[in-house]
Amino acid sequence: MTRKRKGKSKNKGISNLTNTILSILKKERTKTFNYKQIAAKLGVNDASSRNQIIKKLRDLQGKQEIEEVERGKFKAVINTEYHIGKLDLAAKGNGYIICEDFDDDVFVSSNNINKALHDDEVEFYVYKRRNRGKLEGEITNIIKRAKSEYVGVIQLHDNYAFVIADSNKMYKDIFIPINKTFKAEDGDKVLVKLEDWPEKADSPYGKVIQVLGKPGEHNTEIHAILAEYGLPHEFPFEVEQFANQIDTSITEEEIAKRRDMRKDLTFTIDPKDAKDFDDALSFEVLENGLYEIGIHIADVSHYLQEGTVLDDEAYERATSVYLVDRVVPMLPEVLSNNACSLRPHEEKYTFSAVFQMNDKCEIKNEWFGRTVTYSDARFAYEEAQAIIESETNTIPAEVSLTGKTYQTDQKIADAILKMDELAKKMRSKRMRSGAISFDKVEVKFNLDEEANPIGVFFKTSQDANKLIEEFMLLANRKVSEFVGKQSPKKTFIYRVHDEPDESKLATLQTVVSKFGYKLNLKDRKSVSSSLNGLLKDVNGKKEQNLVDTLTIRTMSKAEYTTHNIGHYGLAFDYYSHFTSPIRRYPDVMAHRLLQQYLDGGKSANEAIYEEKCQHSSNMENLATKAERDSIKYMQIRFMEDHKDEAFVGVISGVTDWGIYVEIISNKCEGMVSVRDMKDDHYAFDQDQYAMVGRNSSIMYQLGDEVVVKVKNTDLVKKHLDFTLLGKAEESI
Repeated sequence: MTRKRKGKSKNKGISNLTNTILSILKKERTKTFNYKQIAAKLGVNDASSRNQIIKKLRDLQGKQEIEEVERGKFKAVINTEYHIGKLDLAAKGNGYIICEDFDDDVFVSSNNINKALHDDEVEFYVYKRRNRGKLEGEITNIIKRAKSEYVGVIQLHDNYAFVIADSNKMYKDIFIPINKTFKAEDGDKVLVKLEDWPEKADSPYGKVIQVLGKPGEHNTEIHAILAEYGLPHEFPFEVEQFANQIDTSITEEEIAKRRDMRKDLTFTIDPKDAKDFDDALSFEVLENGLYEIGIHIADVSHYLQEGTVLDDEAYERATSVYLVDRVVPMLPEVLSNNACSLRPHEEKYTFSAVFQMNDKCEIKNEWFGRTVTYSDARFAYEEAQAIIESETNTIPAEVSLTGKTYQTDQKIADAILKMDELAKKMRSKRMRSGAISFDKVEVKFNLDEEANPIGVFFKTSQDANKLIEEFMLLANRKVSEFVGKQSPKKTFIYRVHDEPDESKLATLQTVVSKFGYKLNLKDRKSVSSSLNGLLKDVNGKKEQNLVDTLTIRTMSKAEYTTHNIGHYGLAFDYYSHFTSPIRRYPDVMAHRLLQQYLDGGKSANEAIYEEKCQHSSNMENLATKAERDSIKYMQIRFMEDHKDEAFVGVISGVTDWGIYVEIISNKCEGMVSVRDMKDDHYAFDQDQYAMVGRNSSIMYQLGDEVVVKVKNTDLVKKHLDFTLLGKAEESI
């Protein structure tokens, strides 16, 4: 006997069905869908739901919002113009899309991000913001994810886990099934790979692929910095094995194929702690009175053969990464520190640019090709500087700054002095041509045996550094010119630098005017001259690092490309990277292409090399970010031991949430939250770049000197919080 139903049950309607169907069809606009496919997307399969979908499809077709392409197959009617751009996310979940179709970046609110992540390439449409009339966008499709791996701290639960990403650009915690935690313990710092982001899921799904260690521990945080940017910290076994089997001997057979320059006076000048020496200089006075100067570069391409696992690994890395406490090299040590390093009293295979010039630095002859050289001596910059600064043009008999003692040959001293003289003339000529003189102070740390920062010092460029720089620039420029001026046109790797953006220059002018400086933005030459004057005027002043940093941000970003537009910052029409193949893959490519053309070979495939250029630029950018993060991390570690001290700093930034202060004595930057400025109610004045007290009218303005104390140090987030003690003049 069947039981009678008490009443007829009502089937619930599918909520928001119109928008859901339109969203599905618009997201995959090139595809067609029938009602069954839409039902599968919605996760329903009962008859009532299918009937609702069929009815809604007909309804939308009648309104001409969708069209029936084939019997029962529908497609969205697109009346909107779509654009493609790159998403730049802010910490609060909102963002901006950078798109060439618009002069200004397009604002995207957090509810219109639609699961896109920072730096993703996205498709979007725009509309006018109702309240301000400005453009706002909605992301409709993710074309390409910028990255799939994130560093964060894992929180374990009974049947699942979440990873809270270190990056404030990742606005969602990452869901990890319990069987994909890689045996991580609760609270471990891990590297997680995104696998999916289901339609109805609030968080992306991922799996742990590496346990980095406990947060706050030194090696954990350094490896986390590398992992965050997808940079390796060791070589695969097969790459090391391949490198160790390379024949690195100097053979008579190979010497016979090269120009033998072993008898030419040759030496290197590098940092005193350098381990790889990829460039050397030779000097000779010719009978006709000209100076023959050779710029000799390690012939990495001799060992790094295309198509090998070693070359593949070098290309993927594209650059060495210089962190505070270590170098992550592009090449294994057997090459970077041994076979390709131009060490003193050793013969090496080199690729050389040899110039004959007069006292006016006019090039009378040039030669490019493979050589074999012998380094007579190795100098640290400090040693070469001591020679340059010698008032009597003689030097002490012994120099031991590098930890070794050399009986210094007067011929080398004379060569250094003459090359310093020539370098200064070349630099002066560059400046007159419109080059920008960036001598930004570098922050360096004294580390103990456990890599703890026990001191901070600043590295500045002196005459010895500039001597090397000018001759490396000469080689890079002339190699680039040699290839760039050939007819028919030959594919080459250029290092280009576009002119600064006018709006950024205007912003810089507004900021520096607060310090009493003026810029002349009339034309290109005026801009260059004006910027040089500004950089010279701020030298040694409290605002130097701030102005240097702002000026650099005004500049366009230098990059690698096969399309030459010149180098604005150096004032060169032709420029390439040729002089550091141990640490930069573009230099290796430049060597290969130059040799190909010296041998009479045809032009290389431009499209292939342009793709390699883009990869190299991307990897350089990631390495730079990792290097900056390592400095920030070490600064915070240093400040942890100085929490009870008061420091004088310069206000380096002002926002509506607080002020940023850079300590003058060590360049550490931290933030004073407006919530902690309790002596008044402070509001951000955008026009004056200042935080102004509502009752007292006390103003904390960009560039002001203030006194601060450490409030909090966060090694994991790499964040430093200060307590504001007052203005510097009031605290003295």
